Amino acid sequence: MVKSPDNQLKNRTIVLGVTGSIAAYKAADLTSRLVEYGADVFPILTQSACRFIQPLTLQTLARNSAASDLWAEEAGWQPGHIEIADRADILLVAPATAHCIANFAHGLAPDLLSSIHLATQAPVLIAPAMNGKMLDHPATQANIATLTERGYHFVDPEWGRLACGYKGSGKQASVESIIKKVLDLLG
Repeated sequence: MVKSPDNQLKNRTIVLGVTGSIAAYKAADLTSRLVEYGADVFPILTQSACRFIQPLTLQTLARNSAASDLWAEEAGWQPGHIEIADRADILLVAPATAHCIANFAHGLAPDLLSSIHLATQAPVLIAPAMNGKMLDHPATQANIATLTERGYHFVDPEWGRLACGYKGSGKQASVESIIKKVLDLLG
């Protein structure tokens, strides 16, 4: 159980990556809870995530702008993805799709989130969410192993009914489990 939010994350900047999984709707609760803990949350959505949840929802809950477009950097001279990467105390990706995990493992940067990932020196915490067969695929498992070897942290997905109708592993970890891991890493 996670302790009550008494500013345990005050003065901490969390860059919250949200990818194109049905579990993206849980990012609203996660954002709200992280703010209750005192965190400064900056939501970064992939274009696929925007098909599941609107940036405005997360922006309102975070009380910070939410971004999804690498090419919409208009303020100031410093590229926005570098600025946010430098500010991060942790890069938290919840939910993380197989595509996102593969981009991270292979150093690809086709979007804003993966560009921030390559530019940050902050710890990275990943909460996978996908069909169990996709999670168990050798390519996904190899990518997770690669990231684990590099020192990345994971919140294991839970077992249960998945959006595709199957039962199995691949359901995003609970908000409480994710917050506990964030507190452990930033404690």
